[in-house]
Amino acid sequence: MIRRLCAAMVLFFAAGGAAHAQVQDTYTIRGIAVDETAESVLEAQQLAFASAKLIGARQMIARITLPEDRRAAEDLVIDQAIADALSAAVDVEEETRGAGRYRGSLAVVFNPVQVRSFLNAQSIPFTDVNAPTALVVPVASSSIAFDWAEVWPDQSQGFLARTVTSRSFGYNRDSEWDDLSADVSIYGAQRAVIADLGGVEGAYYATVTVVTAAGRRTLGRTQRVATLEDAVLATGAVLDAAWKESAIIRETGRTMVKATVFYTSLAEWNTLRAALAQSPLVSDFQTEAVARDGAVVRFIFAGDGQRLTSDLRDRGVVISAEPIGWVLRSAVTGIR
Repeated sequence: MIRRLCAAMVLFFAAGGAAHAQVQDTYTIRGIAVDETAESVLEAQQLAFASAKLIGARQMIARITLPEDRRAAEDLVIDQAIADALSAAVDVEEETRGAGRYRGSLAVVFNPVQVRSFLNAQSIPFTDVNAPTALVVPVASSSIAFDWAEVWPDQSQGFLARTVTSRSFGYNRDSEWDDLSADVSIYGAQRAVIADLGGVEGAYYATVTVVTAAGRRTLGRTQRVATLEDAVLATGAVLDAAWKESAIIRETGRTMVKATVFYTSLAEWNTLRAALAQSPLVSDFQTEAVARDGAVVRFIFAGDGQRLTSDLRDRGVVISAEPIGWVLRSAVTGIR
């Protein structure tokens, strides 16, 4: 009993630590280039830190909001005073100092409570919840496929739609879930994203398609960009925009739902339950009854049912309306 309790406590604190790390990563803007000159190096450094806070604050707000919502906020102003109030710390990544000049790369950590309060005061919708991790599969014509795959980092940084990168060359633009699912599981992801590179040197673009057990969904095409590195960032931007469109809650209405969840194993039940509990559209999730192959759950969701269906699909869950009411199943097993 003591051993099981200790194991449970380890898992609890490990999960808490992972959640804290995700929040800190979301609220950290890295790689801010600074170059300031003043009468002394110390003064130049202070100017650089202030500049990094201002640049970072604008990037921070842009990371968790949509452009149309920022444009609609007529009183939105992010000046130095606001940037100072929102920031919590400045970390030095690289620096060169001397002769009254300070150059470097800085990271600014922002206070989640302050940022959320600021956006709420401005009535700007936002989400700081991460999308289900995706396994990115870079594909391209044979002449540039290797270069396109190599330019992708092992895992993304600075995006809400987090990704890890497949290093397999056995896929193509038409790969289906049955082809990809083993790699998705190995990398600890919940879905796959095919990044299909097109265009010519100096004018690249990528077509972005999400693949889950529930099927394929093309999110769109990036703008044309000059380099492969820019195409990676543009792909991340498409994923982020699609995630924010689905996760940001604008409606004030809430709907209470009682649903039946069917599953084939305890592991599958845990996966389905986690998918519901982690959806940004779902709140007050409760389990009312559990049996060998099914459970009855109750939860509240925001927005319309189509958004919830889409979000759960990306998490490997199929939801349908049946004579007994709403029914949820794993898209992998598709049990009946």
